[in-house]
Amino acid sequence: MREGFRVGRIFGIAITIDWSWLLIFSLITWNLGTGFSALHPDWEPLLSWGLGIVAALLLFASVLIHELAHSLISKAQGVPVRSITLHLFGGVSNIQREPDSPGSEFLMAILGPISSLVIGIGLLALAGLLVGLGAALRNPTQALESSGPLLTLVLWLGSVNVSLGIFNLIPGFPLDGGRVLRSILWALTNNLRRATRWASWMGQAIAWTMILAGIAMTFGMRIPYFGTGLGSGLWLAFIGWFLNSASVQSYRQVLIEDVLQGTPVMHMMRRDPPTCSANCSVSRLVHDHIMQSDDQAFPIVEASQLIGLVTLSDVRGVSREDWDTTRVLQIMTSVDDLITVSPDEDAAEALNKLNSRDLRQLPVVRDGELVGLLRRRDIIKWLQLRSELSV
Repeated sequence: MREGFRVGRIFGIAITIDWSWLLIFSLITWNLGTGFSALHPDWEPLLSWGLGIVAALLLFASVLIHELAHSLISKAQGVPVRSITLHLFGGVSNIQREPDSPGSEFLMAILGPISSLVIGIGLLALAGLLVGLGAALRNPTQALESSGPLLTLVLWLGSVNVSLGIFNLIPGFPLDGGRVLRSILWALTNNLRRATRWASWMGQAIAWTMILAGIAMTFGMRIPYFGTGLGSGLWLAFIGWFLNSASVQSYRQVLIEDVLQGTPVMHMMRRDPPTCSANCSVSRLVHDHIMQSDDQAFPIVEASQLIGLVTLSDVRGVSREDWDTTRVLQIMTSVDDLITVSPDEDAAEALNKLNSRDLRQLPVVRDGELVGLLRRRDIIKWLQLRSELSV
C-alpha cells in the first residue's frame, strides 16, 4: 500500500494518512451526523454535525492507539517499525519483518485488540456510572436518546472500540486474531510456513463467509449484528474481499521470504552494472546509458568507490535545455543517503529493505567498493527459477 501524507511522528514512528482515509472519514462523519440528528431532533444541526466530526476523529485516534500497541511491542522486541498508516479499513503498522518467535508474534498481535477492549470497556463503564449501567445495558438506544452530547459521544465511542477489539480477534489471518492463531500453530509445529498456510486458509474461509453473508444481506436476509440491506451487505462483502486478498498476499510473502532465507545477495545481484562518473553530463547519461539499456538507476563510481546513485526520476527533474550543463553530481543521491547491502547479506533482508522503502534497486557494496546492483526484478527472476514457489 502506498502511503499518503505524513502528519507527524509518535515514539519515533511516522504517522501517515492514506488518501482513502478521507473517504471513510467523510462517510463516518456523514452517518454520525445524520444519526445524531435522528436520535436527538431537538439538537441544533451544528451540534449534531460537530459531534459527528469529533466522534470520527476520536475513532481514528482509537485506531491509532490500537496500532501503536502493535508497533511499540514490536520495537521493544527489536523488530523495526517504519510507520503507521490510517486508511480505508482502519490502520496498519508497517512492521519491516516477521517476528523471531511464536511468543513475540503472540504479544505483538494480542496487544492491539486488548488496547481497543480496554478503551471501550473503560468508556462504557464511565457511561454506566453517568447514566446507570443497568439502563444502558437493557436498552442502549434509549440510553443514547436520553443522553447529552458528551454522554452520547462516550457511549458510541465505547461500543465501537469494543466492537473493534472483538472484530480483530476473529481468527482470520492477517487480522490480529489470525496472527494469534498463527503464533499458536507456529509454537505447536515449529514451522512458520506451515502455520502461516493453515492460518491463511482460516482467513480465506472467514473472508468467503463474509462475502456470502454480505451478498445474502443485499437480497434481504438479516444477519445477527450486521443487519440487512444493500449498503450493509456490500460493505461486509467488500471487507471479506479485502481480507481474502490480504490473507493470500500475506501467505505468499512468507513463502517468498522463506525461499530467500539463507541465500546471499551475491547469487542474484547483477554483477558489473553500468556505471557513470560524477562529472558526466545529464545529456551524456541519457544518450550513452539510459537509451542504451532498460536500467532504471545507475551507480556513480569514482576510483571503484560508490559515491552515489542517479535514477530516471532524478533526470526527469532536469529541464531538457539544461541537460548539457547539468552534471550528474548535481542530481544524484549521495552514498550517505543510500540504502545499501553487502554481497553476503541475506536476500530476505535485502527484500525487506526494498519493500520497506519502496525501492527498485539496492547497490551492493563491500568496503565502499561497488560489486553489483540488486534489482527487484532480479529477485523475481530468481524466484521464478525456484520450483518450490509453485503456490
